[in-house]
Amino acid sequence: MMLLGFKTELKLNNQQRTQLAKHCGVARHAWNWGLWLTKNILNHNKTNPNEKLKFPTAIDLHKLLVALVKSENAWYYECSKSTPQQALMALREAWKRCFKKTAGVPKFKKKGRRDSFTLEGTVKILGNHKIQVSSWVHLTLANTSN
Repeated sequence: MMLLGFKTELKLNNQQRTQLAKHCGVARHAWNWGLWLTKNILNHNKTNPNEKLKFPTAIDLHKLLVALVKSENAWYYECSKSTPQQALMALREAWKRCFKKTAGVPKFKKKGRRDSFTLEGTVKILGNHKIQVSSWVHLTLANTSN
């Protein structure tokens, strides 16, 4: 079985651009919140070796995020639920690389610097030059085969 990929340019209208920016913001916020929490746990464990807290998994982080953060920030509900989940999974992988000493300590993300997010699920072809990457985001493609 051969997997194929393709590169294309997205032709976004203002509404789509806003949706993508919101998803980037949610992913960045979830990452930064998770990084803040995990750094605090590591600092606590370093200063209190007899009262160590368990280092959270991505699932633990997401449960805490839903309980403590999402309910306080209504704008989280304007984006796909997979956006913060994927950001926290990426953070957990970054910590794993750090602990294995194959990478440095994860860093806080800044708005406008390599903004990105990951969605899980299937990309649907909606017709000529249109795709749906999630139930939240419908995009129009520009033909880049010159």
